[in-house]
Amino acid sequence: MNKKLMITTTLLLLAAAAMPLCAQQSIDGVLASVERSNTTLKALRSTTDAQKLENRADVTLPDLELGFNYLWGNPTAIGHRKDFNVSQSFDIATLSGIKGKVADSKNKLVEWEYCSSRMQLLLDAKLACLDVIYYNAMLSELAARHKQAASLAELHKKRLDSGEGNRIEYNKVVLDMSMIEGEVSRLSAERAAVLAQLANLNGGEAVTISQTGYDAVALPADFELWDAQAEGKSPLLAYVRQEVEVSQKQLSLAKKQGLPSFSAGYMGEFEADQRYQGVTVGVSIPLWSNKKRVSQAKAAVLAAQARQADAKQQLYGNLKVLYDRAAGLKKTAETYRAALRATSNATLLKKALGEGEISLLDYLVEMRLYYDAVNQSLDAERSFQKAYAELSATEL
Repeated sequence: MNKKLMITTTLLLLAAAAMPLCAQQSIDGVLASVERSNTTLKALRSTTDAQKLENRADVTLPDLELGFNYLWGNPTAIGHRKDFNVSQSFDIATLSGIKGKVADSKNKLVEWEYCSSRMQLLLDAKLACLDVIYYNAMLSELAARHKQAASLAELHKKRLDSGEGNRIEYNKVVLDMSMIEGEVSRLSAERAAVLAQLANLNGGEAVTISQTGYDAVALPADFELWDAQAEGKSPLLAYVRQEVEVSQKQLSLAKKQGLPSFSAGYMGEFEADQRYQGVTVGVSIPLWSNKKRVSQAKAAVLAAQARQADAKQQLYGNLKVLYDRAAGLKKTAETYRAALRATSNATLLKKALGEGEISLLDYLVEMRLYYDAVNQSLDAERSFQKAYAELSATEL
């Protein structure tokens, strides 16, 4: 294969690598699809629903108790006796509704646990989307660089063939082009891996994102005000708050279970020539079975309150770190963008090379500096977007 055909073929491969395969999907569209199709979320939803039913399984009175006795008389002349009884027990915890309240609180707890898992999964999907956009931008940039390098290589090949150029300069250009091709291969593989990760999150269905730029996002100006709002939306804080509520209701339940329970029913004794029948009433006094439950429930309340305080402090600290990091990355990205707008010398360098004002080596070195600045700019923008995504995860 001659050099010109090789260059043309490589350009086509580069274009294919950077080209979207089908219609563009927005990040919001991808996240909505993931929420619908993700098998982990479906399993968590089923588990949550089953747990809710289990939590309410014991919110009932004890079962009705039936009894029947058949007694043989001795001597036989006295006949046989039949006893029949039916009774129902009543406990204060059920009658007062505290068992139902505990079950409802537990159901809210498992729902917040589901919300927390959902938020983390959607955050993972969003971070992957941001990576794909970065790779798209880099591959688009590399395609433009390769086109320029191929044009330069073709020019030096003609000069070499005509005897005006030399093999060393031509080899420099070909080497520069090969480095671009290697970077394209690497980034294409990394993008494919992230897309495979997104497909896995999307229930096995492929995801296509063709964006090469990020949507504009505004970092909150006042962290303290924003943090106060974020606390109200955090499923993690909602979970630990609900833990406190559950433990407090468990304490009330433990106290109610220390009260006597009652039973009422009907009983009959039937003999050959006489019978006895009437009502029965009983009482059960929990002298020993509930001895430690109240103390344990009080300790559980204190433990839940400690976890709530810790979770609030940890969330504040983590968000502050993310906020400061996002602010720093935002400033870095803006600095790079401003510098590139003010100092872009690509056109001037190409003109200077064509007019012989600079050597090929100077041109390649200067362009490499410019390309490195572009790469750093794109990387800083991605880092800022991912930091902001983590910071605003409660919005998902």
